[in-house]
Amino acid sequence: MHSVPEDSTDRLQLCRPLTDDAPGLYAILSDPRVWEHYPSLRNTAITQTKATLERWMRGWDADGIGTWIVREHGSDAIVGYGGLSLRGGLVWNLGYRFAPEAQGRGLATELGRRALERAARLTGNCPVIAYLLEENAASGAVAEKLGLQLVDRGPDAGNPDPSAVRLVFADRSLTTAELAAARQ
Repeated sequence: MHSVPEDSTDRLQLCRPLTDDAPGLYAILSDPRVWEHYPSLRNTAITQTKATLERWMRGWDADGIGTWIVREHGSDAIVGYGGLSLRGGLVWNLGYRFAPEAQGRGLATELGRRALERAARLTGNCPVIAYLLEENAASGAVAEKLGLQLVDRGPDAGNPDPSAVRLVFADRSLTTAELAAARQ
């Protein structure tokens, strides 16, 4: 069983996460091809995926928006996830991942546009950021397609790769406090 779409786009059903989504989501989160830029975050046990789903469900309850489970219209298969999470109560973080078979088709941009629209309706005064690794050129290109601008570049604290660099793209200039929240 999966949920009724909470929102949709031309090609995508955007559903609030349910615990029943764990197997389909685990197939994505455990795939090493999805974690090319941050392999240590790959799920190696379904319990990790279940904990992620629980965190996302709490986010929806607390913020009225969160990470969607993504399916294409006419299919029950999960092709990805993405949406918004509130960082430090000050910035919306736009994040997503798609199964390798769904990548390169503009789905992340389509999802990102809907997330930006929702953020503007929900709290128009709260900036939206994309927090990504510099080597992930595809995610950087999506951020730019969505109209986000690079506002910060620096070391990725906590990354097992000491040479990793994080980029912060945003829909507007950020205050010092908002940038600190973005980097949490």
